[in-house]
Amino acid sequence: MAVNDLSLSVADGEVLVLVGPSGCGKTTALRCIAGLESITDGQLLIGDRVVNDVAPKDRDIAMVFQSYALYPHMSVYDNLAFGLKLRKMPKAEIEARVRSAADILGLDKYLDRKPKALSGGQRQRVALGRAIVREPQVFLMDEPLSNLDAKLRVETRAEILRLHARLGATIVYVTHDQVEAMTMGDRIAVMRDGVLQQVGTPQDLYDHPANRFVAGFIGSPAMNFATVRAAGSDLILDDVRLTLSGPIADRVAKLPASTEVTLGFRPEHLKLGDGAPDGALQIPSSVDVVEYMGDQELLHAKTADLDIIALVASDRRVKAGDNVSFWLAPDKLHMFDSQSEAALVL
Repeated sequence: MAVNDLSLSVADGEVLVLVGPSGCGKTTALRCIAGLESITDGQLLIGDRVVNDVAPKDRDIAMVFQSYALYPHMSVYDNLAFGLKLRKMPKAEIEARVRSAADILGLDKYLDRKPKALSGGQRQRVALGRAIVREPQVFLMDEPLSNLDAKLRVETRAEILRLHARLGATIVYVTHDQVEAMTMGDRIAVMRDGVLQQVGTPQDLYDHPANRFVAGFIGSPAMNFATVRAAGSDLILDDVRLTLSGPIADRVAKLPASTEVTLGFRPEHLKLGDGAPDGALQIPSSVDVVEYMGDQELLHAKTADLDIIALVASDRRVKAGDNVSFWLAPDKLHMFDSQSEAALVL
């Protein structure tokens, strides 16, 4: 995937996550940093050094791949030490670095084992350790958790965050998993079709998405969207009038009559029943599916021809077939231009 006009800076000691769907260019961008892909225009700096024409091995980076890529015939110790031996580093220095990395990652007991005797999580820690012993300026991680099961992903995610806190490492991390991005990144860069859509803190992207794509990609469950028409200070969804009041109604009233906009609202921001504040958006709905999740449940509901997902506390005891009224606080409402999909600031 070609990457177009990508301009990013990564602060020393920062975790920057590149996220987006498969084929969006995030791995290509990482490979450009690593020197595995050529840059056709612009400059790439690591520290103060322009490295466009510097060989990958001389860029002072270490890469952790999706596959563990361990040598099956070597022990954990030898896997960790192999790259340092190739650089003809003194034996005492190799020993010190390997022991230090093993201590950081809890691999002390496994140094004599072969990879086949390790679990998936332990193998991934060896792959991380092989990067740590290099003591690079930048760690590049390409979906390193995607081969692990859900429990191990959570555990290894925590290991990487502890590693970052302990080493103060600069990390550029690629994933397609937005939950992984939200939990790991100091900042997140969202990509689509080779183009950077938005970069910011997880909170920035969640609260103030720049466009519909970012709004729908960040957050789980995904944001609900509805095409509506302005009608004075109200919004019309098919033949359902969504009544607004207060400051947001005044802002909507400034739109030309019948202007189409895309309304966005997150499942977790929909509330059931009474207690709506002034200016809240009221959405009458009929529930057709309830997914029980313990202390929460996902409600699949319909308003006119619009499918809505709401995430509510399970103690409300909502049943399939119930007619309910959702409300949404005005500051949780997002609007996007129906043509450009850019966020509207009314």
